Amino acid sequence: MYPCAPRMEKSLELGNMTRVQEFVLLGLSTRLGIRDALFVVFLTLYLLTLLENTLIIYLICSHSELHKPMYFFLGNLSCLEMCYVSVTMPTLLMGLWTGPCHVPFTGCMMQLFSFISLICTECTLLASMAYDRYVAICRPLHYPLLMRPQVCLGLALSSWLGGLLVSVIKTACIASLSYCGPNVLNHFFCDVSPLLNLSCTHVALTELVDFISAIVILWGSLLVAMASYVAIGRTVLGMPSAAARHKAFSTCASHLVVVGIFYSAALFIYARPSRIEAMDLNKVLSVIYTVVTPMCNPIIYCLRNREVQSAFRRTMHWS
Repeated sequence: MYPCAPRMEKSLELGNMTRVQEFVLLGLSTRLGIRDALFVVFLTLYLLTLLENTLIIYLICSHSELHKPMYFFLGNLSCLEMCYVSVTMPTLLMGLWTGPCHVPFTGCMMQLFSFISLICTECTLLASMAYDRYVAICRPLHYPLLMRPQVCLGLALSSWLGGLLVSVIKTACIASLSYCGPNVLNHFFCDVSPLLNLSCTHVALTELVDFISAIVILWGSLLVAMASYVAIGRTVLGMPSAAARHKAFSTCASHLVVVGIFYSAALFIYARPSRIEAMDLNKVLSVIYTVVTPMCNPIIYCLRNREVQSAFRRTMHWS
């Protein structure tokens, strides 16, 4: 009888710990005047991002001259960006419109799962796109073989499925933690660091899983992208035509700006071995890669492209 007493006491202690049923997202700002202005700004950015990416997907699907590996990846990226902003923007806008946003525990975990899956997919997609440009510029004679449809489909599927797999592992670890209160997240969506800060159990293993996965996905894809662009730069420098060099460098420079901004913000937040306490900085950096880059990517990658511009003009002419 007596050996069971410690177990009973432990069970009673666990039973007295009230599990959090919902989280409260404070959002970007709690000041009413600022919230109204930010709501208009972010709603405009959200609608613009959806419009840009919808247009790109339509142009790629409806014009046969855009049925190439580069545009196949760009179509995947545009589809991802639309999902990406639609995961984080609703709670951001709701917080700006009504104030602190109440999200059920299950809804918070679903948002976290979707966000992690999409950000991991974007990392690997950006690396695949960089590799595609490397083959096109550095190994043009082998391009039809190395980037045949089966390879492109395999790279895209591995990006999406890899993101889902990583997200299942990370979300399961975070959802298994105990949250006994408080339940206030100083953020505009359910992200990894704010949730770890609220856990009332030991999070060392979860932090380790999060850190290792971030290193593998973020640093791994970044190294592939950077190696591709370095090889492209060396090839471009050897081109005899100054005009060709200028064109290639201007294109790669704009790509590198987007890749650099995205990876810099993501690495700072996710590839660190400890929880982030400076949540205001966390929110600012999160805005960069959840709002700014999805809006800029279509402009940088597609709408400045001559073939896309030509397809857009023909579409407007037919209408």
